[in-house]
Formats: sequence, C-alpha cells, structure tokens
Amino acid sequence: MEWMLVPLKRYAEFSGRSRRMEYWMWIVFQFLIGIAFWILMMLVAGFSMFGAVATNDPAALAGAGVGAVLLLGLWSLIGLGLIIPSLAVAVRRLHDTNRSGWWILAPLVPYVLAFALMFGGLASGSKDGFAAAGMLGFLCILAAMVLGLVLLVFMFLDGTPGPNRYGPDPKGRASATTFA
Repeated sequence: MEWMLVPLKRYAEFSGRSRRMEYWMWIVFQFLIGIAFWILMMLVAGFSMFGAVATNDPAALAGAGVGAVLLLGLWSLIGLGLIIPSLAVAVRRLHDTNRSGWWILAPLVPYVLAFALMFGGLASGSKDGFAAAGMLGFLCILAAMVLGLVLLVFMFLDGTPGPNRYGPDPKGRASATTFA
C-alpha cells in the first residue's frame, strides 16, 4: 500500500527517478479507485432504478440518474486531481530508464497531426483531398498506437543501474563497471 501512495507524496515532482514498483503500483491504485467507483455507481443507480421500476415512479427514476451522474462527476474530479501525479510518476519512470520525460508526449504528436490533417481535408473541399487526409489520419493513428506501445515497453524496462543524468539510482545500486 505504501508504494501506491508515493506519487501522492511526490505530487508534482517531475525531477528524479521512480522505480517500476512505484509506477505500476500507482497504476493499480488508480485501477482500484475506478473499480470502486463503478461498483458504487452500479449499486446506487441499480437499487434506485429497481425501486423506481417496481413502484412505477418517474421521480425515483430521475433520482437514480442524478445519483449516477453525481458519482460520475465525483470520479471525474478525483481523476482530474490525479492527472499531475500520474504525469509526474511517468516522467520519473522514464528518467529511471535514462530517457527524457518528453517521451510521455510522443503518442500525442500523431493525434495532433491527424487532427490537423482532418481539418485540412475538410478545408480542401474536394473528395480526393478528404480521402487523402483520411488515409494520412489513419496512418497517424497507427503511429500513435505504435508510440504508445513503445512507451509501455519503456515503463516495463529496468532502470539504469547507478546514477544517471536524472539522479541517483532509487534501488541504491552502484553503476556496473566492466573489467574493473
């Protein structure tokens, strides 16, 4: 449980390094929060809707929807609060593998390019321009998926032994020296 809360303690700390354990336990923590909210939402909305249908009361049915929307809104607010520590731990994880934190934006670049191509194709006004922009947009989406997989592989890689340009080894290992 301690590993799950370390990113909250280092809320907006983008410098330094983070171990795999810290990163993946943070991901598990967010997953568990999401599961808890979905279960709570299903219970609240389900029981309210069951009572509304059984009594044929439209006001109770509306109340069930309001309860589900309020829980969804609360979950969204918590998610917004967790964006910064999520980005920070991901950047520190990349630093542990001796990579720049800017890699976190790599999958977004093709999406921005696809968005620009879509508007360029619409602005051209011709079917050929729109079809070409659609095909290039599809290729951009594929590139985003590939870059996302590359980023996922980076998150699974072991950190650089010993200190690197981003700080000391969080595992406390000394750098390996060959033929010393």
